[in-house]
Amino acid sequence: MSHHLDTPLARQNGRLYIDDLYVFPATASTVFVMDVNSTITGPDIQPGFHDEARYEFKVHADNAEFETLTYRVSFGARGSDGRQSLALHLLTGDDAREDAADGELVLEGTTGEACDGSDVRLWAGRIHDSFYIDLSLLARVNGAVHDGTAVDLSGWQPEQAQNSFTGTTVESIVLEISHQHPVLEPGTQIGVWCTTKLATDAGGWRQINRAGHPMMWPIFWPDDTRFTYPANARHPAQDFEADGKNLEDRVAAVVAAAGTSDDPQGYGETVARELFPDVLPYVVGTPATFGFATRNGRTLADNAPEVMLSMVAGTAVPSGLKPSVTASLRQKTFPYVVPA
Repeated sequence: MSHHLDTPLARQNGRLYIDDLYVFPATASTVFVMDVNSTITGPDIQPGFHDEARYEFKVHADNAEFETLTYRVSFGARGSDGRQSLALHLLTGDDAREDAADGELVLEGTTGEACDGSDVRLWAGRIHDSFYIDLSLLARVNGAVHDGTAVDLSGWQPEQAQNSFTGTTVESIVLEISHQHPVLEPGTQIGVWCTTKLATDAGGWRQINRAGHPMMWPIFWPDDTRFTYPANARHPAQDFEADGKNLEDRVAAVVAAAGTSDDPQGYGETVARELFPDVLPYVVGTPATFGFATRNGRTLADNAPEVMLSMVAGTAVPSGLKPSVTASLRQKTFPYVVPA
């Protein structure tokens, strides 16, 4: 497999852009969900998953700096019926960090169908997106972060908020791992991120996009439509050294302008250390929530935008939307998402 990564088309490919990452408990198991390729970008998206790419869930155990497990999902070419073959490989130990490692083949199957293995199951396909936000509110925060000004909420009427993602769909990968797994036992502190990687002409792999905490790219790098920002390609272990001061200064400028902190620089540093490394924390077997009181995994219902926007502003930023707005787009049983 090969791909000319230097072309704008390769970098703008929505099939490689990660929209959301979720981690939450199910019955005696942990669920990982990666969404890519949203129709929010317009009607001309290329359907399906990229057949020259890898989609990887990275799991750090016990606050380890580097991943202990990598679950790698790859797809075949899209057939005339719209379906794609898929394969799940597990990489452990040092191999979890190695693109050249093959790992253990755990499952094979087809998109749109549940694939079951020993203590693991997988589903992948297009779903109705349960994410919710009024993008006009995000634009207000984007402007403040870009200009170093206070978030202007004058004229913002939360009671009139509309979900900009109504009617949109995404490609979703749902991976469920039993608590029987020796690394993912209840009580284990894990950190999770995901990444897309594309085959290169030289025969290797290049990381194209990654995600941990929600809303990082939409808030801090909203114009990175060609995957050129360095954070795309680096490992989370490099985040704070590479970008911590930048993020600190940008948040500090917003709260200083708003007067929402007596120590804007200190507040900015606190936020930077909270968000870097960009890895979503979760204690296996505990209730997941990405909220104001705690950030422990993330469920499909969590109002993550409200939490993140408020964190950046240093004050409450009401989204005007509640989980009920997308209640019909979530299920309590596997695959937990609603196929489109």
